[in-house]
Amino acid sequence: MTFFPKALLIVAALGLAACNNPDRFGKGGAGADGAGGYGAGGIDANGLGDPNNPASIAYFNQSVGDRVLFAVDQSTLSPEGRNILIGQAQWLNSNPQYAIIIEGHADEQGTREYNLALGARRASAVQDFLISQGVAPTRMQTVSYGKERPLAICSEEACYAKNRRAVTVLSAGAGA
Repeated sequence: MTFFPKALLIVAALGLAACNNPDRFGKGGAGADGAGGYGAGGIDANGLGDPNNPASIAYFNQSVGDRVLFAVDQSTLSPEGRNILIGQAQWLNSNPQYAIIIEGHADEQGTREYNLALGARRASAVQDFLISQGVAPTRMQTVSYGKERPLAICSEEACYAKNRRAVTVLSAGAGA
């Protein structure tokens, strides 16, 4: 047997061996403590945690709410936005192990520069409100993405409305 057939045989054997990993979903396979299940500490495969655990990121995102929406060309908080942020502040004050990044976003209308500035004003409005509710400023950062990260892409008001937002993103392990 020459070198090429031997090399090909070894590569094929290694390739097949790589496909056979019974623990690729974690101990017990999918649905146990592997992908799709919650292992030690209630952390899922995405690292968001159990949505039923009030101290998890998943709970914050789904039950408290991680975003507020804004009117066209506005960075003023609506009454609905204030209510969401009151809930966020209460949750953050009860869970000091999390730091946050507040992302400001805009719809696709307007120039890139205008939308970056508008996103920054929206993120700052959220930050100022959370500070007024007792959340330590040292736990927060802001960033503006302007129109660069849309949730919905179309030229209709329904899409634009989803993109005019500020999103509170949690990061674990960064306490106050």
